[in-house]
Amino acid sequence: MLSMGVQAVLVVVLLGVATTKAGEDKVEFWRSKVKLTCPGKAKWFFKNEQVYNESDTYEFTYTSKGDYRCEYETNQKYYFYVEGNVCENCFELDGNTLFMVIVGDLLLTIIMMVIVYRCTKKKSPAGPPQPSKAPPRSGGRGPPVPSPDYEALNPQTRAQDTYSTVVNRMG
Repeated sequence: MLSMGVQAVLVVVLLGVATTKAGEDKVEFWRSKVKLTCPGKAKWFFKNEQVYNESDTYEFTYTSKGDYRCEYETNQKYYFYVEGNVCENCFELDGNTLFMVIVGDLLLTIIMMVIVYRCTKKKSPAGPPQPSKAPPRSGGRGPPVPSPDYEALNPQTRAQDTYSTVVNRMG
């Protein structure tokens, strides 16, 4: 069983690894737009037909999946296969923002735990505890006299039946 500190460190390391930056060539989706980036100014091709000329980025509205490539300098080529789900009302959350939200949530949770602990901690007085007083009785009367119906049994006058002898042995 891992301690809570070890688990927290593992979460931080995994989130840090997940937010590493990609290389120079990349594909970005934003809502229904796609942006392809090549390391240098290049000619852009879609299914072997030139679609854009001399730019390091190519932006277009995504309609279907397909193979794209950029050719630059001495016929160096980068190939992109673009396939994804896009929508107009999507919201993108990058890894750094997600990491900061998780860290902020953990810090606020710890702060709230400390506040609750300090507010609910029992504060004891400096001296020994005071004995509690019995509530005053109304009318100034003493306790009622015990009824003779409930006085203790005399062992010599008890019946000697089966159940009586068991009670006599136990008590």
